[in-house]
Amino acid sequence: MSILRFDHVSYQYPGEAFNTVDDLSFQVEPGSFHCIIGVSGCGKSTIFRMINGLLQPKSGVIEVNSAPIGEQTHYCGYMPQKDLLFPWRTVGENLALPLEIQRKCSKAEQSERIDAALEEVGLQGCRNKRPDELSGGMRQRAAFARTMLTGSDLLLLDEPFSALDYFTRISMCEWLLGQWQKHKKTILFITHDVEEAIFLSSSVLVVERTPIRALREIKVPLEYPRTRQDLTRPQIVELRERLVELLRKQVSV
Repeated sequence: MSILRFDHVSYQYPGEAFNTVDDLSFQVEPGSFHCIIGVSGCGKSTIFRMINGLLQPKSGVIEVNSAPIGEQTHYCGYMPQKDLLFPWRTVGENLALPLEIQRKCSKAEQSERIDAALEEVGLQGCRNKRPDELSGGMRQRAAFARTMLTGSDLLLLDEPFSALDYFTRISMCEWLLGQWQKHKKTILFITHDVEEAIFLSSSVLVVERTPIRALREIKVPLEYPRTRQDLTRPQIVELRERLVELLRKQVSV
């Protein structure tokens, strides 16, 4: 059974003459890790905004755990490109937001869960700090911990590491894979970085053209756990060049 299913979904932005997403159908299996790649402005984030309910499809049905998303709440966690930590709140108070919204646990339980989440992402001792006291990588780990505290099995990560420097991005990708292998959440991850997509994904979902009528699934021939050295394997280098060529064709259209 799939955790996420698009059934002939279309979306058209107001004022546009064409659909950005046009009769798109695909599904995602529980516990999988897929990266979505495509050129800028092709509609990748539109897919995420429909999943999390920020945009309403023009037609079609989106289901999570076999139920339409319009009938559910708190069914997915969403982490955008910017960490969106409120500067006037401490790190702990920022992590409390999904728990405050859900109103399912007491203040004492919230505190315990926040401490556990901070320890999980290596930020123990940072609970009372303000976001501007953290490095970029630390802020993204805090944002991921907040996303995890939604309790959702489906996580949508929209270019979460794109603003980080190269070496911090590498470290964060390795850290994220460790988190995924431990918790077995289902992750959809948008990126423009082909190498990042290959390193993280069980399979890459490629947007080949706009309007988006299909996501081309390309398996990554690597087992988990992975290391950066795996990216130098001949079949992975060949896959990287294949994906780059697919994106270059879209730019030249």
